[in-house]
Amino acid sequence: MMGNLGATLNEVSWVVAAYAIANVIIIPMAGFLSEQLGRRKYFIGSVVLFTIASVLCGFSTGIWELVFFRFLQGMAGGALLTTSQTILVESFPPEELGLANGLFGMGVIIGPTIGPTLGGVIVDNLSWHWIFFINLPVGIIATLLAYNFVRERPAVQRATKRVVDWLGIGLLILGVGSLQLVLEKGKEEDWFQSGFITGMTVLALIGIVGFIVRMLRSPEPVVDLRVLRFRNVAVGTFLSFIMGFGLFGTVFVFPIFAQQILGYTATQTGELLIPGALVGGFMMPLVGRLIAKGVSPKYLIPLGFFLFSVFTFMMGRIITPETSEASFFWPLLVRGIGLGFLFLPLTFLSLQGLKGNDVPQSTGLNNMLRQLGGSFGIAVLATYLGNRIVYNRAMIGSNLNTNDPVIMQQVSSLTKRLVASGTNVVEATQQAYMVLSGMLSKQAALVTYIDIFELLGAFFLACIPLVLFIRRVKNAAATGPVSLH
Repeated sequence: MMGNLGATLNEVSWVVAAYAIANVIIIPMAGFLSEQLGRRKYFIGSVVLFTIASVLCGFSTGIWELVFFRFLQGMAGGALLTTSQTILVESFPPEELGLANGLFGMGVIIGPTIGPTLGGVIVDNLSWHWIFFINLPVGIIATLLAYNFVRERPAVQRATKRVVDWLGIGLLILGVGSLQLVLEKGKEEDWFQSGFITGMTVLALIGIVGFIVRMLRSPEPVVDLRVLRFRNVAVGTFLSFIMGFGLFGTVFVFPIFAQQILGYTATQTGELLIPGALVGGFMMPLVGRLIAKGVSPKYLIPLGFFLFSVFTFMMGRIITPETSEASFFWPLLVRGIGLGFLFLPLTFLSLQGLKGNDVPQSTGLNNMLRQLGGSFGIAVLATYLGNRIVYNRAMIGSNLNTNDPVIMQQVSSLTKRLVASGTNVVEATQQAYMVLSGMLSKQAALVTYIDIFELLGAFFLACIPLVLFIRRVKNAAATGPVSLH
């Protein structure tokens, strides 16, 4: 994109940021919009908009044109995520809902893993434009299927239009949009050393606080925060934030390690993630059956967090400069199984016992918090990674000096090899020290990655006691979201 559109790396990063910002803004509003427009119409319209925006992205001839169409694509994508889950809940009876959500979860887990790998293959063999054009046939098929099989529930058809709370919508856009922008661009702008990031943080606080106050006081809120009065919904939504932190955070850290330290290509890295994602996806229907049989999320969620911590500790143990691809197989497999025990139980928990319009409201909040959790995870880990590498390099370097016989022996050995290849002594000595400096930086990075995975493991273990706040519901499967068809 940089070469084709004549854009800088900073400008190209807005292609990702625009989608994420639009996504997180529209997700909590999707319930309100689908209620006003009709669930079926809104869903089909979102599929069409996503498809058209994708094609327009592919035809873009300028970077800011592409950013604008990505923003439209993000609005449609966020609506699809929430509305599709709501339609699922409304279309299946409670006894079949576990399996249905499990099949839905397969796509949620497998898609984001296969997508980047497929994108790498497309870019390598065609061009970046085809990353967007490939959505055209998928979008057409999805539109036809939705038109023929998705039915509007009678309650929506009879619904009266509510007064649109434009102030609430504005505060939501200001607060959540500014927060997402801070998380996307904070590391790049050196956080609060930047007046832009400081200003966006202030706007985020004003918007979010104002939005919360407005929603709690409004008789017809755009986003009904009162749904959090149900303890299990509140706990499930908060734990979804934590899951997003770990899910997106580890997907961010692992490829950087594999590509920058081990020298893997983007395609190789994607291939490493596929087996675990497939296992996680195929776990979904199995976990759905367990929930349908009455197994409480209170017992499944701790297992998911425990397995996720096992994955991170395993990663911390195998990291070396020569770690083989085969070494990542079992840790990433454990990660996939852990996600299988987290995604569906948390989704079910956040919808447990809800009826009517509370379902899309809770779904929107749950998805928004998971997305924000991912943004926080990436921002926190990216900042920690950069700062900790500098710290570890200084600490390791403080124990090295030119009077150390071992160091001088390495310098001498490297210098002799370089001189033998035709380099003069002065340049060879300088290059030898540069090689040692690179080795020092690599060692500092390895120590930092080990620290990150071990800290994440401890974090997920510490989150397990939060399940004690889950209220036990008798016959949980039967008291899940009620079918409204």
